[in-house]
Amino acid sequence: MRSFLLILLVALSTAAFAQNAPVIKSNYQLASRFSPKKIGKLVFSTSVDPHWLKKTDRFWYEYETTDGKKWYIVDPAKGEKKLLFDNADLAAKITRIVKDPFDAQHLGLDSMRFIKDENWIQFEVKSTEEIEKKDSTAKKGTPPVKEKKTFYFEYNLNTGELVELSDFKKPKRKPNWASVSPDGNLVIFARNQNLFWMDKANYEKALKNEDDSTIVEKALTTDGVENFAYGSEGNENNVDKEKNRKKRKSVFAFWSPDSKHFVIERTDNRKVKDLWVLNALSDPRPTLETYKYWMPGEKEAPVDHVYLFDMTNMTNKEMVLSAFKDQTISLWADPGKINTRDDDFRALKWLGTNDKFYFTRTGRDLKRVDVCVVDVNTGAVKPLIQERFNTYIETRRLGLVNDGKELIQWSERDGYAHLYLYDENGKLKNQITSGTYHVENIMGIDDAKRIVYFSANGKENGEDPYYLHAYKVNFDGTGLKLLNPGEFEHAMSINDSKTYFVDNYSRVNTVPKSTLYAADGRKILDLETADLSSLMSTGYKFPTTFKVKADDGITDIYGVMYKPFDFDSTKKYPVIEYVYPGPQTEAVNKSFSRGMDRTERLAQLGFVVITMGNRGGHPARSKWYHNFGYGNLRDYGLADKKAAAEQLADRYPYIDVERVGIHGHSGGGFMSTAAMLVYPDFFKVAVSSSGNHDNSIYNRWWSEQHHGVKETITDKGDTSFLYNIEKNQDLVKNLKGHLMLSTGDIDNNVHPGNTTRVANALIKANKRFDLVILPGQRHGYGDMTEYFFWRMADYFTEHLMGDRTPRPVDINEMNREIEQSGPKGGGGARRGAPGEEEEEN
Repeated sequence: MRSFLLILLVALSTAAFAQNAPVIKSNYQLASRFSPKKIGKLVFSTSVDPHWLKKTDRFWYEYETTDGKKWYIVDPAKGEKKLLFDNADLAAKITRIVKDPFDAQHLGLDSMRFIKDENWIQFEVKSTEEIEKKDSTAKKGTPPVKEKKTFYFEYNLNTGELVELSDFKKPKRKPNWASVSPDGNLVIFARNQNLFWMDKANYEKALKNEDDSTIVEKALTTDGVENFAYGSEGNENNVDKEKNRKKRKSVFAFWSPDSKHFVIERTDNRKVKDLWVLNALSDPRPTLETYKYWMPGEKEAPVDHVYLFDMTNMTNKEMVLSAFKDQTISLWADPGKINTRDDDFRALKWLGTNDKFYFTRTGRDLKRVDVCVVDVNTGAVKPLIQERFNTYIETRRLGLVNDGKELIQWSERDGYAHLYLYDENGKLKNQITSGTYHVENIMGIDDAKRIVYFSANGKENGEDPYYLHAYKVNFDGTGLKLLNPGEFEHAMSINDSKTYFVDNYSRVNTVPKSTLYAADGRKILDLETADLSSLMSTGYKFPTTFKVKADDGITDIYGVMYKPFDFDSTKKYPVIEYVYPGPQTEAVNKSFSRGMDRTERLAQLGFVVITMGNRGGHPARSKWYHNFGYGNLRDYGLADKKAAAEQLADRYPYIDVERVGIHGHSGGGFMSTAAMLVYPDFFKVAVSSSGNHDNSIYNRWWSEQHHGVKETITDKGDTSFLYNIEKNQDLVKNLKGHLMLSTGDIDNNVHPGNTTRVANALIKANKRFDLVILPGQRHGYGDMTEYFFWRMADYFTEHLMGDRTPRPVDINEMNREIEQSGPKGGGGARRGAPGEEEEEN
């Protein structure tokens, strides 16, 4: 009896504390200090991006800190890193020529690349001097257009000699419409739904003036029509489509290495139904944007066709690739050479040799995948590897050994992603990797040493299983070795010779660092540590990581907790879960990120913000974990989100489990609304942006893949596909808390109709809710992102925190960042009169 009374008293006192806990006032000023624009002035380089040179194993990179930008050259063989040049000396030399002042901290060098014997660099500098822009297409009498003069330089790294290239003509950037052959002699493009080609001489004319009437271009095809075109048609509105009809357009042509052939995929979308958005902001009249959109379960499917072109004879033939109804064809591109990244152009080549290329064909239900090879000379198609599974199959690009004499395939067939070695005819030789970990990608293959370098996660005991590492292993599965130890999220860049790689690594709660390794795992050199000094001076504090159990009490769930930087552990804080259900990923940062809007910045208002995974989420765990939500795409992850918040509240007294909000965008918008309807007594407030609330009108790929579609074959052999999914609007009667829905009104990814259908159901159910429409915005909100953040801040502040402080119509946190212009010819921006202070909220 005594113990019962004691428990009752503790429970009553705890409830009283929660009920009487003072309302935390929102801290708008603190949140405003961490806008994306301001973060850009506090955080500079966080990783090394190596530009590997062609003739040696050296590489160069640029790195920016609060001291400005510096350029380095690294010689791995010598274990040496040094400055490319003395910034102050080079700034003085440039100043003398350009006549604009430069200094060591403000040295704007663009388009840098190594030339000649790789002891010279070339770069350009923009000046304030204005010159007339030459335009041969301008009509007579048109006033000249002026532009800033660009100076071109070459600099000798050994002698410090700076040479101005006074008559230099910068190579024109390859236009988007041009598919250039590897030898540079042929260019393919589309116009009026058909393919055309031009030679090198005419292409050089087009680089100078695309409308040059003397350009000779010849047709390769004549049967292209709208919605069954050879080139890219895009999602243009009706006005732009007509305006651009005769313009050159891009094509995804995959070239043979010898430039004699290319292969192209042509998709017949004529039977796919139309979808529309109305752009009310188009000038002078609103325009109807019409585009093809294949929704799940619809029988009007696009049909993939593949054509092989022989550029010696200027002929083409369609490949016979059909195996499954409504199948998808995926042509693979050669991964290319990383050491050539600074070249003016790199041709898009097919994966294969001059005589063969590889592709996959996938059944509509995504449970059947064939890896195939095509003989270019005969056109014969040969299936090499067949994958069959009861849920959807995912693929990665095939790894070729010695031009395809052996193949390395990525597969999840044993429940984890691993590598398998095949002979050229598709006969399995051996499984290369195995175990309860996930191989992410092939980083490189050393044919001579018979070693494959790959990235993987979940291999190291005791680590967060999401942390990615680099490994090497022999083709026969022996010699598996971790190359970059350390409990961090790693991102690697290996050179073409497979001798060295750069490793960028951090956690959400560490300063990013970069290190150079040899391919055998020897540490060569520490390269950089990010400069976060300005960020830390603002009072920034790293978030903390946590691990809880999923709702099943077995599965480990990993997450990150973000607190206000003025956190007081004696207070009770409302909780906001930032969610994205996946299944292709999870909204949980594993490395340091400068993208703080939905996490750190939201927390500064006075919330504890948490992100965590859920069963059915990230594929980097196991296929079981990843496929948990298959067949239940609406609420498969919600029980884990609820369980995580409850466990954290048990663990930390400052978390108020009676005030839990939720926010997400896109799939997260769909999930956050579902949370309010499935657990209406737990989740109190949601801000759901651009959610695919009704997956029956979302795109076929995401919905059918992750939820599933059933293939039905009749006795007559007719095939159809059945799709059924639960929708958010089916549960609106359950809403008890505060819900804010938002969407861009011309979102052509997640159609605004997803949000409208939920709004319609809520109105018919006599529910109060809030709806924010962002005019002229597509899926990402563009220049209204900052506006949306503050509307979200208002909503959570009032309804979850309970701070109902009246707020002005003006969003002062945005307005005070806008530079005010003075009168023309006057004294510039008005910064405020002496003694005048800006109003703070």
